[in-house]
Amino acid sequence: MELAAALFGFGALLAVGIAAVGSATGQGRTAAAAMEAIARNPEAGGRIFISMLLALAFMEALTLFVFALVFIVQGSVLGIIGG
Repeated sequence: MELAAALFGFGALLAVGIAAVGSATGQGRTAAAAMEAIARNPEAGGRIFISMLLALAFMEALTLFVFALVFIVQGSVLGIIGG
């Protein structure tokens, strides 16, 4: 039973880590592309900025969903194995 909890803990850390790295990479690329677009066309800066914020919010939401899902599944797994 302890092995199952340990494996779940490792898997949960791995899932959150992958989600965080993927989100950070996507956010960095999005911000870089937005800054490049604003540099090319400063008049459209406001619209580009709003679009960038919306995209960043969706990326961050996916990371938070993974984080929440880990806690939900953790409660289920620990309830099943009696932890």
